[in-house]
Amino acid sequence: MFNIFLGVFFATLAFAFYESFFFIGFLVSTALFGLYQAIFMANAGGAWDNAKKIVETDPAYKGTGRGKGSDLHAATVVGDTVGDPFKDTSSVAMNPVIKFSTLFGLLAVELAISMKNGDGTHTSTTIALTIAFFLVSAFFVYRSFYGMQITGARH
Repeated sequence: MFNIFLGVFFATLAFAFYESFFFIGFLVSTALFGLYQAIFMANAGGAWDNAKKIVETDPAYKGTGRGKGSDLHAATVVGDTVGDPFKDTSSVAMNPVIKFSTLFGLLAVELAISMKNGDGTHTSTTIALTIAFFLVSAFFVYRSFYGMQITGARH
């Protein structure tokens, strides 16, 4: 997860140093999709948690072989195992990431604008920083998806 955060962090810098309007699009999409992802995760986690509670407490499931100790209950326990981190940690943890990328990005855009020429064209420093930040971002994104795979013998 930290690799993805670093990828987002350096992508924020790359967008900010290349063009401030691209960064505005990045901010809007991060806020919009982050909001809906957090809502989804909180609701899905709550639904899985409630499914287990219903199977354990609803009188309709008792005595029918579908209550505690059944395959249905085992499935809801597995769902609850996934649902608890969804609603308790993952969805809540997205808020600071969105806030950090917004705050830091606005500071980076101000720095990038002040480093450009008087007519708004790029200097060699801003181009070099844009490329460097993008490559570092691509490295962390690659590492988060491919560098952390569990390898081992396949049966």
